[in-house]
Amino acid sequence: MLNRLPGPIRMAALLTAMLTALPAAAQDYPSKVIRIIVPVPPGGIVDNATRPLADRLGLRLGQQIVIDNRPGANGTIGAQLVAQSAPDGHTLLASVDGTMVVSLNPQIFPGKSPDTLRDFAPITKLGDAALLLVSHPSVPAKNLTEFIKIAKAKPDAFSFGTSGLGSTPHLTGELLNQRAGLRLTHVPYKGGGQALIDALGGQIPLVFTTVASAQHYVKTGKLTGLGVSSAKRSATLPNTPTFIQSGLAGFDVSAWVGVFAPAKTSRAIVDKLRQEIVAVLAEAPVRASYDTLGMEPVGNAPDQFAQQIGADLERWSRVVREAKIRLE
Repeated sequence: MLNRLPGPIRMAALLTAMLTALPAAAQDYPSKVIRIIVPVPPGGIVDNATRPLADRLGLRLGQQIVIDNRPGANGTIGAQLVAQSAPDGHTLLASVDGTMVVSLNPQIFPGKSPDTLRDFAPITKLGDAALLLVSHPSVPAKNLTEFIKIAKAKPDAFSFGTSGLGSTPHLTGELLNQRAGLRLTHVPYKGGGQALIDALGGQIPLVFTTVASAQHYVKTGKLTGLGVSSAKRSATLPNTPTFIQSGLAGFDVSAWVGVFAPAKTSRAIVDKLRQEIVAVLAEAPVRASYDTLGMEPVGNAPDQFAQQIGADLERWSRVVREAKIRLE
């Protein structure tokens, strides 16, 4: 029947049909259990940020949501599983920036699969976690400004531990080297917890980690908070200056956790998920759990999230190249 209509009217009718079909697809979603792949072991910041969200989101969507931890290869094993899943919104990925903008960065690993830009549809950023540089009390500095002066006077004298090679704390330390003209040596651990244990014992002088992981030790005086790398001071450590306040203009780095769907997932489903996630992030129990993690809830639009991912891919690619970091 459409073929009998004049061209402009026929085109308008087709567009109308397409537009009305998208909400219909979203209205039928979800039709079964939703699985959120967390590509790291239980207990980390990604896992702890996703679980309280999943419980509340499942209630809003009317379907059970299952958290499926699939650790390995810096998060790429779980990410690969999602990239190869049907783009119907029933298999999602909750991941951290260290995986999405380093391990899956096509500029660092050309041709590697999966590819952040090609294989995933960003839904929203759940939250930002401020990073903190802490030192053992034997380091004679009370803040980052003092430490930079000491480190410049003693090149190669200090090392910093992180949760692993290519992690956001690692690259933030390398960015500090480049911006401040330092030569801090990176010591990768299999997890940030072990790095903190060694810092507490004096085996390593510095650790880059999240505020939530180290704030107790700073408050009790067991470690010194030299600086936070986010744009503003941490509410839980108000006496610790930012890197920007310490003279490093524009130094704004936070670890983030976000949710992704497989590429080609319909925008209607992506938008519905984002809308419901934002509603959940506003709920008091979820905000309280994020406060405990030292995370600031975000819930930005898919396009905004995609823009940040693109900027992060460029920034960390430059850092890796300039630092001549070899990532396997």
